[in-house]
Amino acid sequence: MGRHSLPDDYAGEGSGDGSPPHRRRTVAIATTLVLAVAAGTAVAVQGGLLSFSKSCEDSAVRLSMMTSPDIAPAVRAIADKARKDEARSDGRCLYVTVVARDSYKVADALSDDTRSPDFQIWLPDSDLWLDRAKGSGDSVPITPGDSIASSPVTLAMVPSAAKSLGWPKKNYSWAELTAAAMESDKVRLGSADPARSATGLLALAGIGASSEKQGGDSDTRVAATAKLLAQRMSDGDTQVLETLAQGDSGAEQGNPEHNQAVLLSEQAAFAHNAESTGDGKLDLFYPEDGTPLLNYPYTLVDEASMSTPESRAALRFMTLLDEPASQATLEKHGFRNVDGTADESVVASAGGRKPQPYATAAAAAPTVEELQQTLGMWTITVQSARLTTVVDASGSMATIVPGRNQSRMDVTKASLIQALNQFTPNDEIGLWEFATTLDGDKDYRRLMPTARLGDPAKGGGTHREKLSAAFAALKPVPGGATGLYDTMLAAYKDAQATYVKGKFNAVVILTDGSNQDNLSISRSALIAELKRIADPERPVPILAIAVGPEADRDEVNEIAKVTGGGGYQVIDPAEIQVVILQAIMTAGQSSHAAQE
Repeated sequence: MGRHSLPDDYAGEGSGDGSPPHRRRTVAIATTLVLAVAAGTAVAVQGGLLSFSKSCEDSAVRLSMMTSPDIAPAVRAIADKARKDEARSDGRCLYVTVVARDSYKVADALSDDTRSPDFQIWLPDSDLWLDRAKGSGDSVPITPGDSIASSPVTLAMVPSAAKSLGWPKKNYSWAELTAAAMESDKVRLGSADPARSATGLLALAGIGASSEKQGGDSDTRVAATAKLLAQRMSDGDTQVLETLAQGDSGAEQGNPEHNQAVLLSEQAAFAHNAESTGDGKLDLFYPEDGTPLLNYPYTLVDEASMSTPESRAALRFMTLLDEPASQATLEKHGFRNVDGTADESVVASAGGRKPQPYATAAAAAPTVEELQQTLGMWTITVQSARLTTVVDASGSMATIVPGRNQSRMDVTKASLIQALNQFTPNDEIGLWEFATTLDGDKDYRRLMPTARLGDPAKGGGTHREKLSAAFAALKPVPGGATGLYDTMLAAYKDAQATYVKGKFNAVVILTDGSNQDNLSISRSALIAELKRIADPERPVPILAIAVGPEADRDEVNEIAKVTGGGGYQVIDPAEIQVVILQAIMTAGQSSHAAQE
């Protein structure tokens, strides 16, 4: 369903020149609801939609709402007041039950359409979870609406650490601030897991963008920052606060388990300071190159399955959240307005002070692709990867890519070489190619062993350099067909046999077609065999990338899912780099969740 404007009676305020830095949206309303509003209240009364005679308890429209834990107390207070005041939607009282649940957990649940949600409204802390919830297309439909509040991402420090870095007078960029914090022997920096925390991921994306502006080897600097953050990583925002030193005593500061600085939202610092005294309070640095915002998008879940009264009540509650009294409640809990502006008292209570640039315009929100690259980098950096890369060398890889004067193979090679730059010296990567009867009766051939990129190679140089040259040397085999099934099984068995504990082991297969080897194992037999030999204690997901319009994404996805991996589609091979990182991120998260 598309996104349409709200009826005039429900329109929110202030969407003109002062629009917020993030995307401004309105909930998509079913045509029947729009017509009902246009028809007027009198028609609704005649049709029995407005029922003023029944008590609230008898006639109430009941909705369940999942919210990010940080904003749950404020939204619950607003919902409770609406119930007490007998706020109505079409004459029926509005009862909204607010449940706090981590945004990443809700996103993961919605990405699987086999789970029927037991709630109608979702309020995550960031847009990025909406993209996660949409998954690969097999997901519960969601309808994003307006943001209701915001909170900037900052770097919070205990007073002694803040003072050592010149707070509040000293200003830093994101890259300078994290570098200064990690270079100081007095500051231990912690973060929530970017795979589970919007704060952690947006901060890491900000650090990456800032580092890139500095020039030089920015990828290495960001990877080094991620490595250090990973050593002091917490599961979520609540847990990272628990790692902070409780005051400036020698015992607290000297405890290696305690951090003096954490990546944190302004609102989380506000809530922490409200319950702390003296040296237990936090001071906030606001990077001068702009802070990204948590933006709390109001989202309908599976709107098509909602009744008309439920849809209209959900819309009514969204407009209620935008009313002055509700905005005052959100401010009381430490949140900023949607456009990122805040009362001075909120900033001061959170730990901000001039001349820190806390009123500077928020940084531009990173794109979905930038966030995927950041998360892929994080996954690779935190848990070193061991990947067997298997590339289709069939004759069809010589096909020219529309809009480019290059073959599929040429563009694929360039994308693989670019992706290689995202990996660290500790990552292990090998290379196979496949077609049909490429090596005797075998459809596949090993070109490079799976080894550490930083290891020295025979004849000089490193394994990374030799692998890059091997990528560049790949060529389509004239007349070669696609020997996919035997290759997938052989590569999977090899990766299992050489499994390295503590690393993210996976097989990355790129193919532009379906299996064409009539003498190979069948698809059903391949799936059955993969199921039989899969070992949860030694997971090796297959990440299958269908390249070009003729490739069958559904086919490779069906096979790869058996191993805990998945299938992906790229029409332009230039997209392979981003998709590899996305696939690693997704499989890494699934593997982590399965082990919990």
